[in-house]
Parts: sequence; C-alpha cells; structure tokens
Amino acid sequence: MGVLRPDVYLRSVCDLDPEQDLVNRGIKGLLLDMDNTLRPRDTAVVPPSVRAWLDRVQAAGIRCCILSNSFKESTAQDGAELGIPVVMKALKPLPFAYPKALRLLGCGPKETMAVGDQLSTDVWGANLCGIISVLVEPQCSLDLGHTAQIRKIERMILGSLVPRESPSAPRE
Repeated sequence: MGVLRPDVYLRSVCDLDPEQDLVNRGIKGLLLDMDNTLRPRDTAVVPPSVRAWLDRVQAAGIRCCILSNSFKESTAQDGAELGIPVVMKALKPLPFAYPKALRLLGCGPKETMAVGDQLSTDVWGANLCGIISVLVEPQCSLDLGHTAQIRKIERMILGSLVPRESPSAPRE
C-alpha cells in the first residue's frame, strides 16, 4: 500500500486483539498515539475499555510506548498513570522520534505496530519508518479546525476502505 494507506484499519484500538493480531504475528511492541486513539481528544480520561485493553496487551507480553505530537504535560502524566513510557513532541510524520520510541520498546520496526487516528501523522510516519501502521477511527468527532480540514482529505484518500471490527473486542 502507499505511504498514506494503513496496513490495518479498525474502529477502535480495542479491536486489536493481543493474541491474534499481535503475539501470533510476532509483534513485540506498540507505539500508541494518545489523543483520539487512547482517549477522546476533548477529555482527559482514558475510557475503562481502553484501560482493560492495555492490561490485556501488557499481560500478553507486548511492550507499549506512547508516541505523541503533544507538547502538553498532561500527556506525560497520562503515560505515567498508565505505566507506559511517553515520547512527546514527536513531530509525526517526521521519522526523528521513532528510533527513540523503538529503543524504549527494545524492538525493531518489523516487530512493532504503530496505532493512531490520523493518516497524515500516525500512518504516514509509521510507513516511512517501516513499522506496521494501524489506523483507528477517532474517539471524538469534535476536532480542532485544522484537524477537521485534514480529516476531509483523509476520508477522500481512504475512499471505500472500511474499518474491521473484532468480534472479540471488549466493549464498555
């Protein structure tokens, strides 16, 4: 697929099954976006379903790292609360922060998946670095002005691509 096409497209991060989609594929690490991937952008709360999913992922032996473009200290606090290291100010899709995140995970690109809600940052950055890219639908429909405009373009790029939903995914 092209640099702006995800390897996997899901409704939610919770639809990524730790055993089937990660362990069985040889994935040892996850790079996770924070806003609209792990939590809605307009709240400071990681939903219980996402917390439960993170517990399942870590219980399966998968290491996690939050890779965020955020400059807000709250992102670092969220990572600390979740027990997950954070690489902030990542400037995705630029590839500069990915090596640092991979070192924190102790994984190479081929054994890592990057999960996020935007083609223009999360998917593009992962694809540039040779990391399996996973696009999820944003948790919040209310976007900042510039993000709303970018999402219109992303919807055109996605075309008829439809997210898969895992029947085994936990729900709230």
